[in-house]
Amino acid sequence: MSPHTTSTPRFLDAVGPGRTHWLELPPHRTSVRVARHATQARLSTWRVPEEACSNAVLLVSELVTNAVLHTLSERILCGLERLTDGRFRLEVHDGDLTGRGIPDRRPGPDDENGRGLLLVREIADSWGIMRSPFTRGNAVWASLATVR
Repeated sequence: MSPHTTSTPRFLDAVGPGRTHWLELPPHRTSVRVARHATQARLSTWRVPEEACSNAVLLVSELVTNAVLHTLSERILCGLERLTDGRFRLEVHDGDLTGRGIPDRRPGPDDENGRGLLLVREIADSWGIMRSPFTRGNAVWASLATVR
């Protein structure tokens, strides 16, 4: 499976064309890079300021990495929605059918992994985890303001 763009606005409850962007990715490590570049490109077309764009790229990178490394997904959906001129939302849906959700990790100072959701908590204005009605796995979402 190769990465490709999808246009199914129902995922993010889009209100108009051009306000959402979806990418379907295979569960490979190379998908993290693809997701970063696609997020950067889309937010640039929306003229999102550099700091907010960099934060979103970091969050997408962390969330797609989690989906690739910690789930047995057959595909990963990565989406962006422009909510208003000053706010956007990103989502990453995995295909983890175990129902165990996402563990709350508390990495120690010498741990090399386990800080992805800590970054999401610190950077996002709001965020959450829900069961994805589309992959039946986890859907992690975060909203960000374009200006602070």
